[in-house]
Parts: sequence; C-alpha cells; structure tokens
Amino acid sequence: MATWILTHGDADGVCSGAIALAANPEAHVYFTHPSGLLEDLGVVELGDEVIICDIALPDDVDGLLKRLTALAEEGHVTYIDHHPLPPSLDPARIPGEFVHNVEVCASELTYVHFRESIPRDMERVAIYGAIGDYADDTPYIQRLLQDWDRRVLYFETGILLQALDAIGRNYERKRGIVWLLSENAPPSSDEELVKLALKQSRRDEELRLRVRREVKVMGDVAYVLDLGGSAGKAAVYARASAGTLVGLAGETREEKGVIDMSLRALEGVDLNIILRELAPKFGGSGGGHPVAAGARIPREKFMDFLRALSEAIKRQTAAETLT
Repeated sequence: MATWILTHGDADGVCSGAIALAANPEAHVYFTHPSGLLEDLGVVELGDEVIICDIALPDDVDGLLKRLTALAEEGHVTYIDHHPLPPSLDPARIPGEFVHNVEVCASELTYVHFRESIPRDMERVAIYGAIGDYADDTPYIQRLLQDWDRRVLYFETGILLQALDAIGRNYERKRGIVWLLSENAPPSSDEELVKLALKQSRRDEELRLRVRREVKVMGDVAYVLDLGGSAGKAAVYARASAGTLVGLAGETREEKGVIDMSLRALEGVDLNIILRELAPKFGGSGGGHPVAAGARIPREKFMDFLRALSEAIKRQTAAETLT
C-alpha cells in the first residue's frame, strides 16, 4: 500500500504537504488543483492512503466524490482544506476524514491533525504557511509565534514565498522544497532558494512599475493582462494603483484558449460567492476565498465577463450597505 500526498503548489499547500510528509515520510508528493484533482487521483490505486491538502472542492463535485468514496472504502482518505464549500454540498457526503475550517489556513489544520506524530518544531512550517496565506492572526498561530522570534520566521517565509514564485510550475523543484521543509530545515538553509528569492524580489519591483503603467479600469475592477510574474501580486498592485475595490491579473493560455486570472479584493467584497455564480455563465470556473480568488474564462468572453464582474461587485456592495 502506497501513501500519496496531493497538495496545492502555493506556500500554504507546500507547507501543508511538508507537514503531512513529516508524518508520512514514505509518501509520494503530487501537486494538483481543484479542476485537476479528479484526474490526478488516477495515480492513486485502490487500497492506497491519500492525503489531500489545500485543494478547494469544485462545484461539479459528484465525480470526485465517487472516486474518493471508492478510495476510502479500499484504503484511507484524509481531506484537509480551508476553502468555502460549494453552496449545495453537504459535508456529510465527503468520505474519509474531512478536516475543514474556513477561518484558518490549511497549514494550521494539517499541523494540528498530525502534531502527535511529528516533532514540535514543525510548528514553524505551519507558521510559514499561515504567513504566506495571510492567516497568521488566528489564535493558535499567534500562540505558536510566542515561542519563536517572529522577525526570523517572517524572514524565512519571505525567502520561501519569493522562491516559490520564481520556481513557478517547476513541480520537481517544488517537491524538493516540500522535502526540505519536512525535515524541518529553514528555507535559508538552501542557498539556491535564497538566490532565487533575491532575483524574484527584483522582478516584483519591476512588475509593480509595469502594472502602474499598464493598469486599466472597468467599474470597480482594475485589471492587467499578460504582464508575467506573480498574478496574485499583480492583482494587488493593480487594485492599489487604481484605487478600486478589486484587482485582477490575467494570463492568456493560448493552447487552451482561456485566460487564467487571480483576483484580490478589499474587505467587504466576497469574490468566492461572485465567481462561483458568475464564471459558469461565461463557460468558465472560479472561486476561492472572499478577498483572494481565481477564475478561468474563455478568452473571447473575457471583456463580457469583466463587465458582468463589475456589475456583480456593485450589486453585492450595495446590498451590504443596505444591511
């Protein structure tokens, strides 16, 4: 029987995967995402153990639940996540162990779940993930931080975040980072990661200036397309530069004919609700967290989607004002 860890490729997913690997050192690590999870579960055989970390459940969940049920009946399934569930999904339908809390990051959930079988010092990996996911203000993470010099941990997290951005979709290199963190080695112990982080910081400053020059506005949305670099950061820079409620950074995938985008919002906007409802109307998909989410839309429908997005934000914020 093999053990598989399927996790997301961002900082929270990498740290969650590292914590799960520390508890299951013989496991195979595989990176996935919500729309690809069902297909990627093809690597898991009946009778295997599978641990899924930081992967949102998609709206079209029936096929995935059927596969997870089969795996849980023959082996063992642990699903650890913090994303909002599809509105129509009853959590009782999710097979195996389902660890879920939208108030904390996946790294915190994974650490708490496995803490009895890993060294206590692995708590700092949970802290890295929490900082990277803007979730370091929870009561539990704040208590853990009391035993560390938080300035050092923020420095280490900065190296990790910047290096992951530089690595991009090089999943073999990301797998190496998971192994490094699972052995409780700080990111700064890898000189190559430090070099990558420094290079990425210089690229980010160039990106910030490019966004300022190229940003466009439609209603309450500031957007940029195909600027390269981190889409999440570009979305933040776009929103800040234009002073809008929402920032969007998109990247055209020519081979698939779609635009993948990251969105960032100010408090008071719930991007997850808007995108889950809106994106399918344009032949796409979307969702995530209230102030940080993603979407994939057919390229030819992008401008129509953008207009509808701006209108949806206006309606939502107007309703919030009335209540």
